[in-house]
Amino acid sequence: MFWTRRALIGVLDGLTIPAVKEKDTDEFQRAMRGIRPLRSEPRVLETKPKPKPRARFTKADEQQVLAESLEDDIDTIEQGHGAALRYCRQHVGKRTMRKLQRGGFSVQAEIDLHGMTLDEARPRLADFIAYNVSQGKYCVRVVHGKGLGSGDRGPVLKSAVNRWLRRWDSVLAFVSTRQVDGGTGAVYVLLQKP
Repeated sequence: MFWTRRALIGVLDGLTIPAVKEKDTDEFQRAMRGIRPLRSEPRVLETKPKPKPRARFTKADEQQVLAESLEDDIDTIEQGHGAALRYCRQHVGKRTMRKLQRGGFSVQAEIDLHGMTLDEARPRLADFIAYNVSQGKYCVRVVHGKGLGSGDRGPVLKSAVNRWLRRWDSVLAFVSTRQVDGGTGAVYVLLQKP
């Protein structure tokens, strides 16, 4: 138990301590005869400051992650078979993206790329986007499929559509559609007004 000096004095004030008798002092000195004090070493050892902790493997881990990220195409890394697509230009606001994701814009045109090869799909999609921009349409739907028939390669057409739409200046944003409109097998696309 730890007592502060003030608390100890307060406790001792209420007690009567009997006076030390001469007999007690003699007995104590007889008992202590021949006793030598112990050699004492300083109780608190001088401690050197501990070195700052440093992660030994952080740099190696960061280099490994960088190397792995450069091996694959960014679009392949970002998506799996059922992953939702999402992209917007810097000036597109959060509210607009939320509204697009919830299906809040009226879909004014649609193209279905199911069953097409990449060589067939790219020009068809490019023409579709260009035509709808020229017509002043703001929101369209592109059905690319989920890529379930692609096997281990993953969704080939879905990945390609993701890449193409990001590169075209007339595309402001796109997100995977709601379940009723195709889920991760289609995207709502916001187009720039001419």
